[in-house]
Amino acid sequence: MVQATPFLLVLSLALVAPGLSARKSPPLQCMLIGRWINDLGSNMTIMAVNGKGDFTRSYHTVVMASTNKVQVSLLQGSQHPTNQKSQHTFGFTINWRFSDSVTVFTGQCFVDEEGKEVLKTMWLLWSRMDSIKNDWKA
Repeated sequence: MVQATPFLLVLSLALVAPGLSARKSPPLQCMLIGRWINDLGSNMTIMAVNGKGDFTRSYHTVVMASTNKVQVSLLQGSQHPTNQKSQHTFGFTINWRFSDSVTVFTGQCFVDEEGKEVLKTMWLLWSRMDSIKNDWKA
């Protein structure tokens, strides 16, 4: 499904540079809302995060170990509610529509030196197995 490499999701939306000012500006806040593309070309879209930090939307992978046709899959997640100056921690689950597997991601949103928002994540994929003897392959 997804190769065992650290997963880096990169924001595809351009950020507007803050205006110059004599006052020191507060750090940029990471916002999960938008379309994110990782280094392999898979993408996720988050349209809104509610007041509790919950969000849903879609994930489209381009990496898979299945002969089934790839389908956009639902993701459900939660962002740790923090103040305006924070770089959020979050997690989300994807129930793949085209295979018997589920992936969970957890990570944090960062603003890099160039002002771009970057999601750094770790993930775990579990695929259905026919017997407990084969659970190591899951």
